[in-house]
Amino acid sequence: MILTRRLFIGTSLAASSALASPAVLAQARLHVVVIGGGAGGATVARHLARDSGGALDVTLVETNPVYTTCFMSNLYLGGLRSYESLEHGYGAIGAGVTVIHDTATAVDRERKSVTLAGGQSLAYDRLVLAPGIDFVEDAVPGWSLEPHAGIMPHAYKAGPQTQLLKSMVEAMPQGGTFALVAPPDPYRCPPGPYERVSMIATLFKRTNPTAKILIIDPKEGFSKQTLFENAWLKYYDGMIDWIGPDFGGDLVEVRPETMELVIDGEVQKVDACNVIPAQVAGRIAAAAGVTDDSGWAPVAPESLRSKIDEAVFVLGDSALQGDMPKSASAANSQAAVVVRAIRADLLGTKLRNADYANTCWSLLAPDDGVKLGGAYEATPEKIASVHHFISEAHEDAALRKATYEESIGWYDGITADIFG
Repeated sequence: MILTRRLFIGTSLAASSALASPAVLAQARLHVVVIGGGAGGATVARHLARDSGGALDVTLVETNPVYTTCFMSNLYLGGLRSYESLEHGYGAIGAGVTVIHDTATAVDRERKSVTLAGGQSLAYDRLVLAPGIDFVEDAVPGWSLEPHAGIMPHAYKAGPQTQLLKSMVEAMPQGGTFALVAPPDPYRCPPGPYERVSMIATLFKRTNPTAKILIIDPKEGFSKQTLFENAWLKYYDGMIDWIGPDFGGDLVEVRPETMELVIDGEVQKVDACNVIPAQVAGRIAAAAGVTDDSGWAPVAPESLRSKIDEAVFVLGDSALQGDMPKSASAANSQAAVVVRAIRADLLGTKLRNADYANTCWSLLAPDDGVKLGGAYEATPEKIASVHHFISEAHEDAALRKATYEESIGWYDGITADIFG
């Protein structure tokens, strides 16, 4: 079944709880602060304000007035989608949400207040943290965010970094070499680096057909590996080499100033390089004191409530999510659970069992789309997988094209659900 924008929104609305009762509306309005305006945070803010029927004050804090989605940004790198199609503002997020474009710098959990870079302080009754990811400094020897992201971009937070990476790839000489340094688990969007390689290879087929691509990977394997490797042989034979830990993929050093990589002691000159470092929860989660030694935020599986502070919820990429991957689809699904939990806390509405879903699409080549995903439920230990699916290796072209079209419908639907 093709997932259209209409179907996506209709399904999302059907999952929402009933509006607050008149008795609840008569009570004092409580305040929910949401930090992070992406697939998790903006969805929570929008649906919480709508579903509370005016009983809650909801403030969304997001640094950027225009949000650029990381999901679908690989298609821009491949020349199959415009940059403007990834950009979304907050003007239609809906009544009841106060949007503040600033950066949260501190959380005082004892006083239940958030401090913003501009000096403003926001009191809260419940706090939602959805800040996405940050990078582990020095995770890749020789690379640091400042100044090396301007030479070897990460492009794993979409925006100017994405544009910089594309400009570097397009400026490569004929027959040049592009390298991607992949991150260790866990990280945002497990298939993302490998779809990125596929899309850059799509670009090279049109503009630089003798170019080479190296993937330097510390992992023994990766998401959708068979599907990607089959596609690389079919569409880009001889262009892409994957270097795993058996061949030094876990022993890489970069030299941004000379555009070199040292792989297991061997120097490799390249023309452009995308370094995707190891990742942790967005820094405000650590500043709030709700992360553990893993760098991620442990949460209760049934609600996404922080295991460290019951007044704080963490969702999306920053959370320890059990079996769920870190993806936009997962964050959007988790948002519905957080909304229900906060409404039960503050408005006394009935709380039903948590259920979650995720789908990750990847484009292997123009009109050749694949997907994986599943359904999840809360157990005492974690968010656990109860059903899993993945595209088969030998599907026909019509099904692959339909899967790609389904992903476009999903994108239109989820961005409408997030931003209005």
